[in-house]
Amino acid sequence: MLTIPAIDLLNGQAVRLHKGSYEEVTVYDKSPLNQARKFKEAGFEHIHVVDLNGAKEGKFINLPHIKEIIDELGISVQTGGGIRTFEDVEMLLDAGLSKVICSSMAIKNEEDWLKALAKYPGKMILGMDLKDGKIAYSGWLETAEESVESFLSRMIEHGLQEVLCTDISKDGTLSGPNFELYESLQKQFPDIRLIASGGVSSLDDLHTLNDANIDAVVVGKAYYENRITLEEMAEFNR
Repeated sequence: MLTIPAIDLLNGQAVRLHKGSYEEVTVYDKSPLNQARKFKEAGFEHIHVVDLNGAKEGKFINLPHIKEIIDELGISVQTGGGIRTFEDVEMLLDAGLSKVICSSMAIKNEEDWLKALAKYPGKMILGMDLKDGKIAYSGWLETAEESVESFLSRMIEHGLQEVLCTDISKDGTLSGPNFELYESLQKQFPDIRLIASGGVSSLDDLHTLNDANIDAVVVGKAYYENRITLEEMAEFNR
């Protein structure tokens, strides 16, 4: 299992939200580059970055900070937040991003999402954020009517290879991941590369996900709150 450390960007700072609420923000580092450098020094070559301004406003606002991380440190970055059109995807890939995560775009602008998926199948990640069993989008403020199973099945037919699944009720809570959700998705869709996200609170959680053969996991608050060290996370990548 690949462990992927996370940086959430809000107004140019590394932060975490609690259950996706922009009213509950904790700032962990005023310099995203400084935070990314710690990941690089611990041996991580790939990180997860979310533009929280972009997710809410529909514009990719923190790109200069992400480009600085890529240019200065030479690590690969998967990113999401504010991506609404095929042109946004091309702009981000041209800027040096290794993978692009789309959630709102996949629901609200399916035509462009499928176009990007067809052209860049190995670089597109479906950001599937779940709220009460439904797919949430637009900064987790709205939910889709189509079922998770129906939507995923359709996307796989169009060449989808990778899904980042977040249980919003767990995100930023340190209450443990939704293991049942990830195991169920993996059994239903065994050919998809599944990235778990949300709720990781301890090294035991990582071992449980690893034992369940989950492909990758994003770790954020558990690291920032000193529940897991970078060294412990990096061990899984060796």
